Amino acid sequence: MKNIGIAAKTSSPDALDFAAKVAGDLRSRGYNICFDDVTAEALGGDVATCGIRSALGTKSDLLITFGGDGTLLSVARHAPDHVPILGVNMGTLGFLTEVRVEEFPAVLEKVLAGDYAVEPRVTFDVTVIGSGHDKTHYRVLNDATINKSALARIIEMRVLVAGQFVSTFRGDGLVVSTPTGSTAYNLSAGGPIVYPTMGAVIITPICPHMLTNRPIVLPDELDIEIGIVSPSEGQEIYVTLDGQEGMPLHEKDRVCVRKSEQRVLLISSPDKNYFDVLRTKLKWGEG
Repeated sequence: MKNIGIAAKTSSPDALDFAAKVAGDLRSRGYNICFDDVTAEALGGDVATCGIRSALGTKSDLLITFGGDGTLLSVARHAPDHVPILGVNMGTLGFLTEVRVEEFPAVLEKVLAGDYAVEPRVTFDVTVIGSGHDKTHYRVLNDATINKSALARIIEMRVLVAGQFVSTFRGDGLVVSTPTGSTAYNLSAGGPIVYPTMGAVIITPICPHMLTNRPIVLPDELDIEIGIVSPSEGQEIYVTLDGQEGMPLHEKDRVCVRKSEQRVLLISSPDKNYFDVLRTKLKWGEG
């Protein structure tokens, strides 16, 4: 590992300061360090940049993010599947950024020495088909969410799995989640927690009109298609990708979700496992 890409949460002075110190130390040890454009701009001064954040992984042998899950997601879902990612938690609630600041120096040394383990995480390719959409593929690590604006009426969505009709869901929206994303919007919407390396996809209704509409867990090799059925005139409906990108949807638009050939390699903390993270983040066992 000679080329290391670094991204930081730009609204956090602590994350930026820590990222700059780590970069300086690594550069003094002979590593090639570069930042994404957003982090570089926030740091100011003469710092090397690898271009836009989505391209950071294409020029790196290792990616390090300082911040929370949002910062890691903004890098990870674009990263090539041979580049490991080390997410450092800067004090926010994070299920993906397992490594705390206090642990980071020791973990980094192990990573640089090649003594580390990675968890391959499934990603999904999402395509929006319909008038005004270009059929561009979007890659997500957490989820694709269809939802309405605050003042819009209930929306109606027709769901197909592997070409077979499942149901017409009526409610505030629908979350299609990876196992990694099961602890994100899916969990808030009442969906199940799924072990992050399982081969599964979760479909969870958001505030369903019918209480019998429940979340469903399916094998991830099944393609999912969600069609928008006759929205009211002027109704605002959106698809949001990992909570970071989005676009409006219209009548007869279709959101197609399928397993991507690309995975994300997250470096595991050597001092905790997934259940440790769940207990810590969800306060399990506390009175």
